[in-house]
Amino acid sequence: MTGLTINRRAIMLAAAAAGGIGLAGSLGRHAAAQGMTPSAGNAGHYRFRVGEITATVLSDGVIGGPPRVYAIDAAEAELGAVLRNAFLPTDHMTLNLNTLLLETGGRRVLLEAGAGQSMGPNGGRFFASLAAIGLTPNDIDAIVVSHTHPDHVGNLRAADGGRAFPRAAVFVPRADWDFFVRGEPDLSYMPVPAEFRRSFAAAIKRSVEPVAGDVQLYEAGQEIVPGLTTIAASGHTPGMVTFLVHSGSDQLLLTADLAYQPVINIDRNWRPGPDRDRDAALEARRRIFDRAAADRLLVLGFHYPFPGLGRILRTDTGYAWVPAHWQF
Repeated sequence: MTGLTINRRAIMLAAAAAGGIGLAGSLGRHAAAQGMTPSAGNAGHYRFRVGEITATVLSDGVIGGPPRVYAIDAAEAELGAVLRNAFLPTDHMTLNLNTLLLETGGRRVLLEAGAGQSMGPNGGRFFASLAAIGLTPNDIDAIVVSHTHPDHVGNLRAADGGRAFPRAAVFVPRADWDFFVRGEPDLSYMPVPAEFRRSFAAAIKRSVEPVAGDVQLYEAGQEIVPGLTTIAASGHTPGMVTFLVHSGSDQLLLTADLAYQPVINIDRNWRPGPDRDRDAALEARRRIFDRAAADRLLVLGFHYPFPGLGRILRTDTGYAWVPAHWQF
């Protein structure tokens, strides 16, 4: 770690001045002047490079729920104030579903399968996003999931109950498979109604059923394919990992569900309610965020506002999220 500590207020003001807020505002005003709706025709894909690896964020849409679920230890008044100051609703938290396609060594590897509609009607956009870049599910060689929550495995099952990705080898953390699939998981830790917990558990088993016969189970720390290393991050689930994509001197860190929304889980250190072991999850979050900050890594958050790319800085009170500039 570099030892550099940055004042939170200074970094948040600098991020705004750097163009994120100003650019969004100017684009919106330009669209209005041209009689356009700013949201019309938005793309569900975003391509960039990690060294020699071509990487494409493919949106599967959005899910969401009450903000309290994702910040269980926040004081109600403070949580509301933080959301309002970020121009976010106080009654609903929208979470993006940012899968990542890697094209490397002649293979196409998908990180996270996405939710489909296993957690609501606004998921399931992945296949349209894939088609928009000229590919079909048959073009995917491998799928690696960080953990087996429905929003990460829902798209494995096609509408007819078969495999949605006919050729893809599917890699799943062994500890998650043992807990959620082979067993009957106790989800009483989740701060949601009992019926939601039952549906959640059933959605996991239903989603992975088509691949259960030949799923490839892995341990945290394995390099699944050249240039893709898994990093232990248990706590959110028994076997959750984060991913490090690396090529030459370039690196990209995928944080899976260490955080849901940067405003409440990075800029503030409030704990997500869906973490099964909250102390272990907190340790993993600090360890991996410290690494991201010290090494100035490009970071992709699965649930962060699309396309989910940015960097994490260490501040005097914790961390700050700085979104990456858009690359045309």
